Amino acid sequence: MEKRWVLKEQGEIGAVESLALALNVNNELANLLVQRGINSFEEAKNFFRPQLQDLHDPFLMKDMDLAVERIEQAIENNEKILIYGDYDVDGTTAVSLVYTYLNSFYSNIDFYIPDRYAEGYGISYQAIDFATENEFKLIIALDCGIKAVEKIDYAKEKGVDFIIGDHHRPGDEIPKAIAVLDPKREDCEYPYKELSGCGVGFKLVQAYELKHKHQSVDILDFLDLVAVSIASDIVPVTGENRTLSYYGLKQINKNPRPGIEAILKYSNIKRLPEAKDERILSRELSISDLVFLVGPRINAAGRIESAKNSVKLLISDNNNYATQLAEQINTLNTERRNLDAQATQEAINLIKNDEKLRNSKATVVYHPEWHKGVIGIVASRLTENFYRPTIVFTKSNGLLTGSARSVKDFDIYDAVDSCHDLLEHFGGHKYAAGLSIKPEHLEEFTRRFEEYVCENITEKMLVPEVEIDSELNLNQINAKFFRILKQFAPFGPGNMSPVFKAKNVIDTGFARIVGLNHLKLNLIHPSISGLPFSAIAFQQGDHIEYIRKGLPFDTCYQVEENEWNGKVNLQLNIKDIKTQEV
Repeated sequence: MEKRWVLKEQGEIGAVESLALALNVNNELANLLVQRGINSFEEAKNFFRPQLQDLHDPFLMKDMDLAVERIEQAIENNEKILIYGDYDVDGTTAVSLVYTYLNSFYSNIDFYIPDRYAEGYGISYQAIDFATENEFKLIIALDCGIKAVEKIDYAKEKGVDFIIGDHHRPGDEIPKAIAVLDPKREDCEYPYKELSGCGVGFKLVQAYELKHKHQSVDILDFLDLVAVSIASDIVPVTGENRTLSYYGLKQINKNPRPGIEAILKYSNIKRLPEAKDERILSRELSISDLVFLVGPRINAAGRIESAKNSVKLLISDNNNYATQLAEQINTLNTERRNLDAQATQEAINLIKNDEKLRNSKATVVYHPEWHKGVIGIVASRLTENFYRPTIVFTKSNGLLTGSARSVKDFDIYDAVDSCHDLLEHFGGHKYAAGLSIKPEHLEEFTRRFEEYVCENITEKMLVPEVEIDSELNLNQINAKFFRILKQFAPFGPGNMSPVFKAKNVIDTGFARIVGLNHLKLNLIHPSISGLPFSAIAFQQGDHIEYIRKGLPFDTCYQVEENEWNGKVNLQLNIKDIKTQEV
């Protein structure tokens, strides 16, 4: 698929040179910092060495004082507390965090994860009935609840109080819970708006701990869970999230909790016999590892069976029990991959065999037999393949359940919201949403959704974009450059791993196909002295014949480390190739 290359606005030359001098780095690195809004030595110090003392006061969040007071009241009166959360990674990490914290000094507590199939997303009436029947007086709902107006009213009638800790966009009405913690509330003055659901849970724990200072627990030990949620929920790795994920990754590398360590064993990342370089794992983990290795396995339990096992895994302090649970979850993850691959291929076939779908600016596909637990993954894969706003529906409990994914700069939440009168439920973000609809409304929804997309999307948005930080010749990359570049991590939305552009490179004659259509290359600038750079270009084997001719081409790439047989070398990860064929 053809991609647009977009070069970011470069830093003002005076600001770049001044910062380069202050930091004793080259202009290329200083430019990356200026692009990220960093213009002084002090700002660079805060970026490279984030400090926990710079975390915001949790009581700046609206209703935090009310939430803490209600928990204090519950503990004083020995009320039963139920920790409730969604079945995805963000929800299960949030529940694990708040449950473990409160359980360290209060035992009249339990947790509840709704069943994806019987209850669906968010707060359920079944859960409220469960709480009533089992005499829970307080539910702390995490990563959900901001739109549960009627359900909170129902709970109040049943004598059950709610504290909501969410990070999704509120609707027109805020639920009448005891406290509603959500930095995206218009009336909330909390300085950072992009916390994950688990991040909001951490702020609740931080607030309670500020008042009570328990000796039995160190809340910083929970930052590993926050880091996993930030990575898996694809929230911006900026501001407070950068600090939380920075220290959370340190925690995972230095002393992973039994559940996370057990998960990592199935990715061949194991404990070193002796810790070195302040880490205990066989290689240093990044945000990307949490996204691709840890998150999917935690998610798999809720996608295929019950996400309660994910919470049991994350709260376990017993290595043997954690290993048993991780093995079960890894098996479910394998099953999930098989279901995902099958549904994705079926969806691709549906599109290719339907002229109207092929020519639409949006994709809406439905199959009653697709597994509800994988439709979000299928939607993501279809978006990658066809690059347009996508919704995948399946049938569940008499309704059609859909998962929506978007392309850069197109707000799919607003697109779904434009059809809200046809929906039973929906919620989400700019780039991802979930919804449910009666079967008889699907045709009208599809028509109106496509109409909204056609009216609001530009042709440019329908072409995938590679955002390039700057041009960088290969001979400018050395050990010092990469050592500083590594410190830009943790990477993620708002602070992506830098992408560079190099013009007129050639392969030295070793180009070959490896794996599933991946290109392995050794690149040089023929007109500039320097050693060849090893490079990998995933899914770009179609360029092999051109490259083998020794002809020059342009490339955009990231610089990374490649570990093989115990040796670590710099490698270029090629994001795209533009040949110079006429």
